Amino acid sequence: MDHEQLVRRASAGDVSAFVDLTRRFQHFAFGSALALVRDFQQAEDIVQEAFVAAWTALPTLAEPAAFPGWLRGIVRHHAFRVLRRKQLHAVPLAEAENVPSDDPPADHILERRRQAAAALSAIAELPDTLREPAALFFIHECSHQDIATFLGLSAVTVNNRLHAARSHLKQRMLTMVTNTLHSQGLSDDFANRIGRLIETRGDMVEALFDPTSLPDLMTELAVSDEARKRSVTIQVMQRSGGGIVRGVANAPIETLPRGATVLSSRRRSRTLIDQMQFDRLVPLLTAAATDGRQSSEIVETGIKVIDVMCPIRAGGSVAIAGENAAGTTVVMEEIVRRISKSSHPVTLFVLIPPPSEIWPPSLEENYSFAGELKSEGYGEGTVGAVQTFFLTGVAGPWTAETRAALAPVDTVVQLARKMILAKIYPGVDVLTARSRLLDDHRVNAFHLDIADRARRAIAALRIADETGDSAADPILLDRARKLQAFFSQPFFIAEPFTKRPGSYVSRADAVRGCAEILNGRHDDLPVDAFYFTGSIEEIRGGGAPA
Repeated sequence: MDHEQLVRRASAGDVSAFVDLTRRFQHFAFGSALALVRDFQQAEDIVQEAFVAAWTALPTLAEPAAFPGWLRGIVRHHAFRVLRRKQLHAVPLAEAENVPSDDPPADHILERRRQAAAALSAIAELPDTLREPAALFFIHECSHQDIATFLGLSAVTVNNRLHAARSHLKQRMLTMVTNTLHSQGLSDDFANRIGRLIETRGDMVEALFDPTSLPDLMTELAVSDEARKRSVTIQVMQRSGGGIVRGVANAPIETLPRGATVLSSRRRSRTLIDQMQFDRLVPLLTAAATDGRQSSEIVETGIKVIDVMCPIRAGGSVAIAGENAAGTTVVMEEIVRRISKSSHPVTLFVLIPPPSEIWPPSLEENYSFAGELKSEGYGEGTVGAVQTFFLTGVAGPWTAETRAALAPVDTVVQLARKMILAKIYPGVDVLTARSRLLDDHRVNAFHLDIADRARRAIAALRIADETGDSAADPILLDRARKLQAFFSQPFFIAEPFTKRPGSYVSRADAVRGCAEILNGRHDDLPVDAFYFTGSIEEIRGGGAPA
């Protein structure tokens, strides 16, 4: 029966028809409320009040087909009323003791805790095969289809297990679970993995979880698409705060309703998003951070190799494409700390290699990428002007084909393990790093010329080293080695490990330094003098020669 028929019957006083309407639209209503108040308990209270109001006002609804929009309006009305209550009013201090408390009485709190503990105990004592379906059904109000999707069971098996669970629970306890535990944590860790979908935009999904039980970065979420009886897989790419996680879907998501149930699988995703997805994702997330504004202005990092060879565009997007053990998160954290206070927004896409034996901890079952960042003293990259999204990169070296998928971004900072093995830190490969600011000639002619000469010099050096070409000009090769060494630089975040203070070199000084090296102005210095340093003035010990 479609919802219009149910609305007509409910308007005539048919309670069972209204119950069916409630079941059909509860996720829709919950998602609408949650998107406004961003609080699970308040959203549930709002939905309950909204359905009571809808039942009372239903006879006044002239057009049954308009029920969804009409219901949303009621939900929004109640949500805004809750939000208005949050606006605090100042009162004189002398009157403070007369202001009634919003907190429930202590005896109510104790009774609620006693009931919750008893209900939790009852569910915990269910057999293993019944505990998860019961938790999903009674605590999170998942439909039978949702449960079948998340647990990989048939609908018949779900029905049988829920029936068995009811048999194990006394009627008094069953009522307690249904009525009092919506806002209570469940001792079984499985229940803390449930969230709610609050928004979809293009291939991007936002879901809300308990802030104390967030899914890990780059793990998979499963969203129940009840209408199609399927599960849509989402890869977590950002945890933006307040329990909100953002992910990218591996299938069309237009049909997913707000309030749909989301399950954290805790499995690390190994799926690299395809180029078509990346083409859609980059402008969507970049525009969201910049309101669509971009310019040709450069966001200076003070990192020589980046500012000269792959400068970052104000309001633009950057892909940090790293290989295993190439310092991807180190470069991400250093860039974020250097530019997060800029007045120009920047969107970072950090491409992390999938689990590999090169980093054995990543293969462990309980390995947490976010936990690893925290243990290193790093954040998750979304700070101030910088929005950071983590995606699964390639397993081995980046190739021309895999780099082609990064075409939508303005800047590619390519990190290669061979550079780290050659003791060049940061390990940026200047032959594959790129910037649209250079490609489109949006920097001054001097900078363009020096970047081009630098790339050709290092390319010639690499060919000579790989082939043993004895015909190459030794002076030019020596200058190229000095230039490559000049592109190494101490980082601020690495000071505890390198025992060297971090250095900041302006773009103008970095370009000038490259030019002087290429022009032979510092031919009198050995290559080692340029290694892991800051400006040319630092290298010369206080001033360049006349």
